Amino acid sequence: MSELAPRRLRQLGEVRIEQLRHVGDKRAAALRSIGLGSVLDLLTHYPRRYVDRTRRVDVSDLSVGDEAAVFGTVSAVRSRRTRQGRSMVEVTVADDSETLDVVFFNQAWRANQLPVGTQALFFGKVGDYRARRQMANPVVDVIVAASGDERDASRVGRVVPIYPASGKAGLTSWELGGFIEETLRRAGPLLDPLPNWVLAERGLVARTDAFWGIHLPAALEDVEPARRRLAFDEFLRLQVLLALRRRRLERESAGVAHAVSVDDLDPDPGVVAPSLLNQFLGGHRYRLTGAQRRVLGEIVADLASPVPMHRLLQGDVGSGKTMVALATMLVAVDDGQQAALMVPTEVLAEQHVASIRADLAELRVRDPGVLGGSRPLAVQLLSGRLRASERRDALARIANGEVDVVVGTHALLTEDVTFRALGVVVIDEQHRFGVEQRAILRAKASNRLGFDAVPDLLVMTATPIPRTAAMVLFGDLERSVLDELPQGRVPIETAWARSAADQDACWRRVRAEVAAGHRAYVICPLVEESERIEAASAVEEHARLANHELAGLRVGLVHGQMKGPDKEAVMNDFRAGRLDVLVATVVIEVGVDVPEATAIVIEDAWRFGLAQLHQLRGRVGRSDLASYCYLLGEPPSPDGVTRLEALVDSTDGFVLAEVDLALRGEGTILGSRQRGPSDLRLASLTRDGDLLEAAHEVAGRLVTDDLTDQPALVDELRLFVDADEAEYLFMS
Repeated sequence: MSELAPRRLRQLGEVRIEQLRHVGDKRAAALRSIGLGSVLDLLTHYPRRYVDRTRRVDVSDLSVGDEAAVFGTVSAVRSRRTRQGRSMVEVTVADDSETLDVVFFNQAWRANQLPVGTQALFFGKVGDYRARRQMANPVVDVIVAASGDERDASRVGRVVPIYPASGKAGLTSWELGGFIEETLRRAGPLLDPLPNWVLAERGLVARTDAFWGIHLPAALEDVEPARRRLAFDEFLRLQVLLALRRRRLERESAGVAHAVSVDDLDPDPGVVAPSLLNQFLGGHRYRLTGAQRRVLGEIVADLASPVPMHRLLQGDVGSGKTMVALATMLVAVDDGQQAALMVPTEVLAEQHVASIRADLAELRVRDPGVLGGSRPLAVQLLSGRLRASERRDALARIANGEVDVVVGTHALLTEDVTFRALGVVVIDEQHRFGVEQRAILRAKASNRLGFDAVPDLLVMTATPIPRTAAMVLFGDLERSVLDELPQGRVPIETAWARSAADQDACWRRVRAEVAAGHRAYVICPLVEESERIEAASAVEEHARLANHELAGLRVGLVHGQMKGPDKEAVMNDFRAGRLDVLVATVVIEVGVDVPEATAIVIEDAWRFGLAQLHQLRGRVGRSDLASYCYLLGEPPSPDGVTRLEALVDSTDGFVLAEVDLALRGEGTILGSRQRGPSDLRLASLTRDGDLLEAAHEVAGRLVTDDLTDQPALVDELRLFVDADEAEYLFMS
């Protein structure tokens, strides 16, 4: 495989593993079973840790609690069964100083691997058993077999990478290291896709040095610079794709340059408001916060540009995102276009329609087709609950332009929904919708009157996202953050009611709030009792509370399995004060706004994710009244304890988002999964924020004319990003 010219990674991807020495059909099948089919797969199969044999420890120097590498000779081997029936292999290892006990559980094959006379390196944590030092289930590298056969002497006494091996596949870390070392030696120099100015400016090692440093470091100090370079490459590939997406949108998408300016954000009480936006802000019950003013300034600049807006609005619970969304939609309506707001649940859609109609009740829209030249601004609900005749009428009114603002759920996405002139799309709770749904709705800009401009898009989330995650998940969107609560809001007091006395105090607080004329929620994780999961049931808990802790109060029940009209009737009773307490499932998680609700009790709170708990807590504290959140239940795991303690300690959603990211894992970045291992093999959103920022900045500078001057980088993008991932990233 040797050539003088530096190799591209694509060339290594075309070399099958059978071309390596000592890889026959059986070994090739084993390697493929763990996803390694080419020598490029091997090179990107990174070590999980390293054993520094250059700092080997004598047995006599070991202390309990040390994690160390010990080189010794097997002097005794014993196999037996424990009382629980597990296989157990006990090995005595001796060096020039003393002996060490090594024990393996459920690894009966170790007796054959480590007969008396075997010389091996044992890496693990030193424990204590019956006053003797012991290692349990250490990593083992056999150096000299009992027969005298010696492993490659060049790999003894140095820093050794430990790879994620597979016992089922019959592959050891040592074997994988040998295959990877052969690949590196035969591959020669690797083509570096980064310009020299990037390497120098960012202090990055060269591509070839990085792969040698990660797999065959001369010293442990070589590992981190190598890891950072390869992690930077992972971030850069993603950020370049997102930068290309933004550039293509700017170049190819024709939007509408709306007649709006930042002056519209400052209504003058003594002057007749010239625009719907100005009228709305001047007549609204709340004044803009500094954060809302800043964010609307960013949005107005987008709307005034002929390039379609493509913006993410992050705002903590209660920060005033809905007011920003309304202001954004009114700009389109004032220009004779329509606006659409898509939300995840029917309950939220219905509430939005009610509140939007109230907020915009005084506004009139110019319409030369009606007597007087204007009419009241029209808001239409579009959800699965509409009867067939209601839906037909709504669709006709939307299509002919009689409706200005459409609020709906997934029902907005069906083919029969057409707009006369869709100018602005707002998507609430972005994490509930896939990028495909986002694209479908945005593509509904109708051409009935020659209006074929791409609508401006604002996606919103009340789930705070760490900046690093937002740059990866929503890197094709400009980002605005509402980081200020409206004036007069009081921080919610949160308590974890662990003892019986704490829980009694919780229910006394609920009664006291009701007695003061306020309302309360009780949240349960299940609708009906489950024998498999012992969690409070909303149905059962409603009956129990109404007869015990909350006896004498007006207690309602709402959950997702109720029929729409029944659910809405209960919600209306709660909003109007005809109910004191609402027992509910997470159907009220997002967007339900009852300012008089001042207490929320979350039962079996440990069953909810941290972001969900923060959302639920946000159902209270929506006025200037003191509000309270009580968490009930004892978590069975340390993660559950961490979640509840974090919620008690902070009401800052962005602080909680960082905790949540650390607890849940970074999730699959490209695609729809929200938790578990990350697609990034070496790069970490929690550890490598500086690298991500650097990759974002470098990508913006590299992306010119579709990277025509960066052929090596383009080749790698095509190599690493498959068709599905590319479609996901490039879909608008």
